[in-house]
Amino acid sequence: MNWQNVIAFWFDELTPAQHFSKSDELDRVITTRFDDTLSAAKLGELYMWRTEPLGRLAEIIVLDQFARNIYRDDKRAFESDPLALVLAQEAIAHRLDVAMSIPQKSFLYMPFMHSESPSIHKVAVTIFDQPGLENTLNFEHKHKEIIDRFGRYPHRNSILGRRSTDQENAFLNGPNSSF
Repeated sequence: MNWQNVIAFWFDELTPAQHFSKSDELDRVITTRFDDTLSAAKLGELYMWRTEPLGRLAEIIVLDQFARNIYRDDKRAFESDPLALVLAQEAIAHRLDVAMSIPQKSFLYMPFMHSESPSIHKVAVTIFDQPGLENTLNFEHKHKEIIDRFGRYPHRNSILGRRSTDQENAFLNGPNSSF
């Protein structure tokens, strides 16, 4: 298990479209190849990856992206979000993002977008606001609007066992509620 395999898989083997599409087949591939890696990451066992900027990015991808594939439609998909966010915050504080490519930065910053904290979304808008990340910034604005309106992502309510409000149900049943 090494971080280079994660980076090569995510950025070389997959297409950008695969990063954001639901696919049972891709979920199976990620589960088969990286389930043990996710388990190790959740336990903090991949700390040695953090000595390299792309190693830290790989750990974030495992915690933030692979968790969503491996645990799709399961509350465990979001369990490691706080750890991924802290790792991303530290990476930015140490300016590790400066030398990264635009696609790499996008996934380094993604834990900010996945947060249900309004204050984190204020930061997200500023970090996504840079040349090359305009499309991702547009998605961040859409995510922030939901957090500003509801204080959480209503899309997660049933998975997390949360009761939806009438306003959230109306939103979820209305047009343009999904990405």
